[in-house]
Amino acid sequence: MQYENLIDRLIDLAFEEDINTGDVTTDSIIPESMNAVATMTAKQEGVISGLEIVEKVFLKFQKDIVFVPYFKNGDFVKKGDVILRIEASYPTLLKGERTSLNIFQRMCGIATETSRYVKELVGTSTQLLDTRKTAPGLRVLDKMAVKHGGGTNHRMGLYDMAMIKDNHIKMAGGITKAVEQVRANIPSTIKVEVETTNLAEVDEAIAAGADIIMLDNMDNATMAKAVGVIKASGKEIKTEASGNMNIPRLKEVATTGVDFISVGALTHTVKAMDISMNIQVEK
Repeated sequence: MQYENLIDRLIDLAFEEDINTGDVTTDSIIPESMNAVATMTAKQEGVISGLEIVEKVFLKFQKDIVFVPYFKNGDFVKKGDVILRIEASYPTLLKGERTSLNIFQRMCGIATETSRYVKELVGTSTQLLDTRKTAPGLRVLDKMAVKHGGGTNHRMGLYDMAMIKDNHIKMAGGITKAVEQVRANIPSTIKVEVETTNLAEVDEAIAAGADIIMLDNMDNATMAKAVGVIKASGKEIKTEASGNMNIPRLKEVATTGVDFISVGALTHTVKAMDISMNIQVEK
């Protein structure tokens, strides 16, 4: 699993804040030897994401659990569907319940919302991108959920793609100088994206050699003109539409010919999917 060490650390941090020195209630009442079976059930329809993370949570407590998923990441579930089953000790299930549900419900919520946006782009060549507007410490999980919902991941952080935005351009003295300075300091394998807000800036970004040009907060007509200019340049430059993107607007934006539409709301405005966990003593 990519970013496995990071995922392990965030689960450990979740346990540190939730369990810390121990579950004083469970440890007082329920013997470690008592076995039980838990099921997680969808209380609403949605898209599944994070099954392997749920399993990792419980494996932190007990290595011999039996984890049986009835769906795959990316699958659509209906209200009432049993998503998975876990056999483990009763204390393991109780101690892992809240952390696993918090993560799972958030990831499913992101995947479900992403799938709604992706549906609007069916029949177009435009892909849906996420952003860095994620919960601190949870970015890797948030971006996994976007992929499970049918979206595409933008850069993971500040290190894997250069994004030259308005403040960088001001400090460098223009788009051309900004691109030159960045190119001189990064490996050739790292892509350079430039934010533009008008057609003059698009022309400069093309001439400067940008790999990707962001069309930020432009109206649809201006975006269409910008895409036409970029394609006419003959250079292999990708285009990204950004700023105030919502579901009613997506189809029209896609008709401008942009390669990508980025939507921060996929991860910064998250409604968790309603999922319940029921535990029964194994007979």
